[in-house]
Amino acid sequence: MPTRKLPKYTVPGLTKKQGGELIGILQMRLHALNDLHLTLKHVHWNVVGPHFIAVHEMLDPQVEQVRAMADDVAERIAALGGVALGTPGALVSERTWNDYSIGRQDAIAHLGALNLVYNGVVEDVRKAIEAAGEIDPATEDLLIGQLRDLEQFQWFVRAHLETTGGTLVTDGAATEKGAAGKAKG
Repeated sequence: MPTRKLPKYTVPGLTKKQGGELIGILQMRLHALNDLHLTLKHVHWNVVGPHFIAVHEMLDPQVEQVRAMADDVAERIAALGGVALGTPGALVSERTWNDYSIGRQDAIAHLGALNLVYNGVVEDVRKAIEAAGEIDPATEDLLIGQLRDLEQFQWFVRAHLETTGGTLVTDGAATEKGAAGKAKG
């Protein structure tokens, strides 16, 4: 995570150092959410096949909600005395993950890859909740609410990948392309 200057002020009850720590945590969440909403839109535009319309229409509400989450995170950064960096250059230079790797592809293949994307996002939010919880319950609460929604979105994705026996067809896939391949069968 990039080093940030301490804010000149923060919310009452927190030190500037604590505010700075939270700003750093939230900045990475902002990058992840901005990346996720762009990835979801990319899938929305590039999905094909017999499940096209179901996946195409399933993703738009996720895009809108993830954009709203990004806005909430950016506003929390500002309230803590920080600067919310929402430019593409900041996202690309500071992120710790690669671009989504699937182009025009069958709906189920995209969902297999998207499940891995959600794995990473959800795992990182859980780590952010743990770190924020040691400092500030308001920031922790914001992240917990977002976690519930993100886990629900992943459940929507996984419902397309689950066998009647209750296993995911993408189990064991380590890459988006591997998960896409397993999902297609």
